[in-house]
Amino acid sequence: MKVFTGTRAGGFAMMGWLACGLLAGSVVLLGACGSAPPPPKTTSIGGNLDEAKWPADDHSLCEGFVHWKGNPNLEFAETAGLGSLRPNVRRIFKLVGEKDDRHEVVLCREVDTNLDGIKDVVRTFNDKGEPAHEESDTNYDGRIDDWLSFVGGRIAEEDQDTTFSTGRPNEWKYYVNGELSRIKKNTHCPSGKPDVWEIYFKGHMERIGNDATCDGHIDRWDRDADLMAQEEGVQIGDGGPDSGDGGAAESGAAPTEDEAMTTTLDDGGSKAKKKKPKTR
Repeated sequence: MKVFTGTRAGGFAMMGWLACGLLAGSVVLLGACGSAPPPPKTTSIGGNLDEAKWPADDHSLCEGFVHWKGNPNLEFAETAGLGSLRPNVRRIFKLVGEKDDRHEVVLCREVDTNLDGIKDVVRTFNDKGEPAHEESDTNYDGRIDDWLSFVGGRIAEEDQDTTFSTGRPNEWKYYVNGELSRIKKNTHCPSGKPDVWEIYFKGHMERIGNDATCDGHIDRWDRDADLMAQEEGVQIGDGGPDSGDGGAAESGAAPTEDEAMTTTLDDGGSKAKKKKPKTR
């Protein structure tokens, strides 16, 4: 792997940052780090698949987060990943600490995954070196369509523009301890707000709610029959109350999201209190 370093303040070496060091929760950078097959041959707006004709401006995505260009307090290093003859990975870093504790910390990493000279993935880090945020242009049209947020180094939320047309999310995924817990989707409401809610438990969809009228309220909840039968069996086996009304709590007025979900997340990524369905 070729290494290219640049300095803004003192010529510090970057040999220790050759390894990609990707954390769990993201796969979009693997192609640039040598752990996956070469990326698809798709050209971004302004890009060129002929490396000899790469544009001078690679549309740095890190610049939007740390403003590294012309900053004397920051440095950068560039490396050439798998299949690239020229640098397609850039890291922005700074020195922190005092005296013997002084060390380099990466603030941002950006990658040109399809090797057309245009950066299409960026990830930022906190002072502990843990990932904090990531954005990517997955279809190389020059517009970000995937956003990742991390808490404690683990993925907490992923927002996606699955239409590749609006530049804003229409699908939101929430995670607890790295496990998918809830998905919200906008499928038809003109407001762009969610109209479908999918609730997951141990990797399986437990129930799905639909807002057919776009009024912000769930009109119908559909549950997984197998999971519902398992839950009822456990309740009966433990001596708990039987649902003798055949699930009247589900068939009456539309419940709120908190009332209907057994396990969910708030938008901040913290685990909400588990609630049991009301019985009559």
